[in-house]
Amino acid sequence: MLSRKNKLLLLKVLSLFSVVRGYNLLMIILAQYLASIYILSPNLPLRQVVFDVNLFVIVIASALVIAAGYIINNFYDAEKDLINKPRKTMLDRLVSQRFKLSTYFILNFLAVFAASYVSFRAVLFFSAYIFGIWFYSHKVKKIPFFGNFVSATLAITPFFAIFVYYKNFETVIFVHAMFLFLLILARELIKDLENISGDVAQNYRTIPIIYGVNVSKFLIAILMLLTLIPALLLIFKFDVGYMNYYFAGCILLFILFLGILFKSSTRKHFLWLHNILKLVIVVGVFSILLIDVDLVLNRIL
Repeated sequence: MLSRKNKLLLLKVLSLFSVVRGYNLLMIILAQYLASIYILSPNLPLRQVVFDVNLFVIVIASALVIAAGYIINNFYDAEKDLINKPRKTMLDRLVSQRFKLSTYFILNFLAVFAASYVSFRAVLFFSAYIFGIWFYSHKVKKIPFFGNFVSATLAITPFFAIFVYYKNFETVIFVHAMFLFLLILARELIKDLENISGDVAQNYRTIPIIYGVNVSKFLIAILMLLTLIPALLLIFKFDVGYMNYYFAGCILLFILFLGILFKSSTRKHFLWLHNILKLVIVVGVFSILLIDVDLVLNRIL
């Protein structure tokens, strides 16, 4: 049996893992590596990509900055989350705000230090990324729609880092990025619907608060319809292997999603819609493997 002290330590570790959303970090790391192997450098030997030290440093630096970003976002949203996410907030509060801020600065320092191994341009990139996340959390996130747009942009920035590293400017990459960006932006707008109570209490000026729930639903519907464009392009215009089944499934799911969206009226409904899009993104990460199921075997040597 664990002693009381060890139990408290374990709870604090779990609390910090919750604050930095460790499960999201693992998915982002996996997504960056799969995108590097299958999309950004399909002609390089697998071993060369997997054991590329510069790529590893970029991925780790990205994870450190994102973890720090979750901490600073948690810091600014502490009171709002107490209303919107009471259970998660109680777990998060097992770690003091002072410790969170110290961890925030340490993670950002380690990210920039790691980036210095790659190049000075990498240092500038991650420094700008750190500032962008802080500025979003401190100021921008309260601006209707623009805050959602910036949040979605920051979410795909780690993939932009490896995109620049490989200097692969093929059109199919931009189409993949547009699909992901629109999906994340729609999810950000749904989160505003989900968190209305806390946003009102903290004087956040989100779209559903200023313009109403129906306007938010209309904007989400437009984004979901726009998402169909890159999905159809990836199915019919570009060679994405068996991943075309994923995009075909997304199209059918999005049509169902729109039907549910306009019937939704409670926080529970919006939470379901949020989780549907989150599941689509997670499945999409693993679906990258379907681009060429024999690719890994053929590129091991």
